[in-house]
Amino acid sequence: MTIIQEEDFVLSIADAFQFISYYHPLDFVQALGEAWANEESLAAKDAIAQILTNSRMCAEGLRPICQDTGIAVVFLKVGMDVQWKAKRSIQEMVDEGVRRAYTDPDNKLRASVLRDPAGKRQNSRDNTPAVVHYEIVPGSQVEVICAAKGGGSENKAKLAMLNPSDDIVDWVLKTVPTMGAGWCPPGILGIGIGGTPEKAVLLAKESLMAPVDIHLLREKSAKGITLTRAEELRLELMEKVNALGIGAQGLGGLTTVVDVKVLDYPTHAASKPVAMIPNCAATRHVHFHLDGTGPAILVPPKLDDWPKIIWQPNAESAARVNLDTLTQEEVAAWKPGQPLLLSGKMLTGRDAAHKRIQDMLDKGEKLPVDFAGRVIYYVGPVDPVRDEVVGPAGPTTATRMDKFTRMMLEKTGLIAMIGKSERGQAAIDAIRDNRSAYLMATGGAAYLVSKAIKAAKIVAFADLGMEAIYEFTVEDMPVTVAVDATGISVHQTGPKEWQARIGKIPVVAA
Repeated sequence: MTIIQEEDFVLSIADAFQFISYYHPLDFVQALGEAWANEESLAAKDAIAQILTNSRMCAEGLRPICQDTGIAVVFLKVGMDVQWKAKRSIQEMVDEGVRRAYTDPDNKLRASVLRDPAGKRQNSRDNTPAVVHYEIVPGSQVEVICAAKGGGSENKAKLAMLNPSDDIVDWVLKTVPTMGAGWCPPGILGIGIGGTPEKAVLLAKESLMAPVDIHLLREKSAKGITLTRAEELRLELMEKVNALGIGAQGLGGLTTVVDVKVLDYPTHAASKPVAMIPNCAATRHVHFHLDGTGPAILVPPKLDDWPKIIWQPNAESAARVNLDTLTQEEVAAWKPGQPLLLSGKMLTGRDAAHKRIQDMLDKGEKLPVDFAGRVIYYVGPVDPVRDEVVGPAGPTTATRMDKFTRMMLEKTGLIAMIGKSERGQAAIDAIRDNRSAYLMATGGAAYLVSKAIKAAKIVAFADLGMEAIYEFTVEDMPVTVAVDATGISVHQTGPKEWQARIGKIPVVAA
């Protein structure tokens, strides 16, 4: 009989979520390094270089890979010969571990979990409760997987109840382009097939916890070893999803995914549930066992095993922009895909701030901040520690602000925006009509971006926490012109160009 002590379990959970906040799984880092080496798209190659540089910086500085430090997900396989010496439930113990991890003063993580999701949506302030999945299995150990899943990738989860005769590959290839780039590719796709709807989704999520091993499957196939249908699907989808040309950050390129995972389960004769969940460029999970001898010991990866890739600002290829003197005419002159280095003062704002601005304008109230002639950055930063002016501060998904874009451009005097991923047509139309521009920062490079921020202060809506409006002073912050003043979007032109170059999937006319 194995006895698991409450404090050992709680401490292990806390250590695990701190660990994955700053250490990428090494297999994923090395797969990204291979993708960088093979990439032919200059924009995608630059984005992957930023992600890899950010990854190494976080491993060295023990700071979060992404400002979205995720919702805590825990998979538990509890041996039937295990006994707990604890006063709290397993859910309560997991939550205590998450609470300790996310409020650790040496590496405070962003609390993103909101209670009363259909009502007041109030932040729990410590990222609890976690989402816990249990399984009771033979044995005398507790197997634990801890994962931090960001909203950008979770929001792209898909579920379909296909007919038994429907083709899964066709569904995936039709669905992936609809996901946009808000899930921050290059990443991993998890596919769950069969069971019931909720089982398929759980299979998709659980599949993402496995290491990157598509290369081993290729070797197995090359040797003529018989593959299961799930393994055949992995290889087929890996090739065909990458042939879509979506590429890093949706800019177009050779690598959209570094692996595809598939788990299946028997299903009803009339059913074919299929779920798909992506893991983003901030893939974060760790796997350990508890056997009653104490808390888990997590061994850090070796920095020498990181690809030798260091991204630095390149003033020769990027135009320097002074935000303090920026004019509408300068914004209108930017070209699609043009790299920029921003310096000066910018404002920030996300969903909650935009909704409050809308409510104030509707009531005829004066805004607490003057947006005229300013640039806004869609970000919810991590709190600073030690001598930082701000914690990791990468971009959030811009499409969530699409419905506010015309209002901001036409009623506040805003002249440009910064975020991650594509914009929807309504936002593109507003940008074109107002001769504005949308700039894209690299998702998954939050710590790297934060180093360009030299000063930060809250200037409005402090009660919104990480969603407050900040004023950042930046120096050489790297961005790319994603939508120009004429309404050309690189997230539309880039993937089409690279799909045509790759030439394995017919290009569908718009």
